[in-house]
Amino acid sequence: MVLVTGGTGLVGAHLLLHLIENGENVRAIYRSENNIQKTKAVFDFYKKTALFEKINWLETDILDIPSLETAFAGITHVYHCAALISFDPKDEEKLRKTNIEGTANMVNFSLAYKIQKFCFVSSIAALGDLAPHEKEITEETDWNPEKHHSDYAISKYGAEMEVWRAQQEGLDVIIVNPGVILGPLSKNKIFDQGSAEIYKKVADGLRFYTLGSTGFITVTDVVKITFQLMKSDIKNERFTLIAANIVFKEILNTVADTLKVKRPSIHAKPFFMHFLWMADWLFSTLFFRRRSITKATAKASYSKNLYSNEKIKTALGTVFSDVYLYIKSTADN
Repeated sequence: MVLVTGGTGLVGAHLLLHLIENGENVRAIYRSENNIQKTKAVFDFYKKTALFEKINWLETDILDIPSLETAFAGITHVYHCAALISFDPKDEEKLRKTNIEGTANMVNFSLAYKIQKFCFVSSIAALGDLAPHEKEITEETDWNPEKHHSDYAISKYGAEMEVWRAQQEGLDVIIVNPGVILGPLSKNKIFDQGSAEIYKKVADGLRFYTLGSTGFITVTDVVKITFQLMKSDIKNERFTLIAANIVFKEILNTVADTLKVKRPSIHAKPFFMHFLWMADWLFSTLFFRRRSITKATAKASYSKNLYSNEKIKTALGTVFSDVYLYIKSTADN
């Protein structure tokens, strides 16, 4: 049997569907009964509602060690997708506890229960930092601790260190580092994080765009490739998963055109983004509200990072989905 953490998130829900479609017996852990409905909504979206009943759900938490004893019973393979995603500096302790300590618990149990193969869904945020002579970020790019990283990036990097530690202790592992993961452009608002936030902001009349760029990939490609890696003889490797490096403006325009709303028309230059995060910090401090834009997210909006996907293409012969066509084809308007 296969164990999936984070099965109520975007990647985890799609992974559960993909696993069941490919004949796997799956157990998924959850913390809240309400969150399970998000996963069911994904199955409903793809008209696979009957398959949802095949999931063996278990209420537990990756930080709750006693309950994980039950979760690992009879498990042979693990897909660890659960993570806290936040760029609010106030969540630093929660990020470290969930993403690092939680991952440490998962790999420790995997070692104890002699799991055959363990997959960790990380992020391109945990990849290295370009040296002056380098142009593309690859799996071999060194992490520079002297450079500024978001708390989220640090927590995912720390989680990877736990996975590699377990690998040295005998656990066969795979790490995947997806870029920005695009889910279905659904009006049903299946999820409220990640690409769903981008879609909602554009639908609500987002006026600003930036010319930064990063790697993008569809959620269906992420789960398909991850499954292929777990079924292959490949082990103890990490792979960057991006379909293409794309300018944020182009993604926003595609979403706007698909939703038939006005495109963002005002270029938010770096100095403007700097002003926004400073203002947001002030308001959040004065009115005790969560941050909506931070120094890390502001910098990311105009940074032009280039990521290489050559390693996964060489390993599996991967042909990625066109993200523009994916956005248009999944819109249910």
